[in-house]
Amino acid sequence: MNAQDPSRFLADDASSLLDLAPQPAQDEDPCTQQVAQNLQRLRSKRHLSLDALARQCGVSRAMLAQIESGRSVPSIKVLCKIARGLKVSVAAFLENRAFEGVALLTASQSKRLVSANGSFVSRALFPFDVARQSEFYELRLSPLGEEHSTGHGPGVQENLVVAQGVLEISVNEERYLLSPGDSILFYADQPHRYRNPADSEAVAYLVVTHPERLD
Repeated sequence: MNAQDPSRFLADDASSLLDLAPQPAQDEDPCTQQVAQNLQRLRSKRHLSLDALARQCGVSRAMLAQIESGRSVPSIKVLCKIARGLKVSVAAFLENRAFEGVALLTASQSKRLVSANGSFVSRALFPFDVARQSEFYELRLSPLGEEHSTGHGPGVQENLVVAQGVLEISVNEERYLLSPGDSILFYADQPHRYRNPADSEAVAYLVVTHPERLD
């Protein structure tokens, strides 16, 4: 077969044909895609073009475009420069929810949990739609009211401080009486109870910490 014979490019049989069909793309890195989506969201929210953001943060337009399309993984240094330009925390690029580092929650927006008899009210002091590892609540317990819990997941801790009135906290039948300013920390993956032994309302603030982040 001479060098000019075009038949040299033909396969001898079907088994040796080259498969030139597009190959399925490998799974995309979820972290890279998260940064890309959040950058695009934050830039669009501020009505900034790529050129305007490039001038604002000192990162080239080409680099910003590659990050937004998920084709480039930015270094921490680059991400910090973009965050400063957008006036957000670096963590805002890594959240899987729309959180930009500051969330104002008015009293009317707070989610409340009320017991069946109305004696116990728990008000969430954090936005539910943000990934978190801790939760912050305001608790109100009517005079002589009680609230029981069979226990939360393994490793969950509760840290409570009394702001008004008195509260009796029982953890596995061990009782602790708290006055204003007193606090208690305990593993809440065991049965526990809040009881108000007084004839006036009790108010407390509670931080619940989970061993792993909740999405």
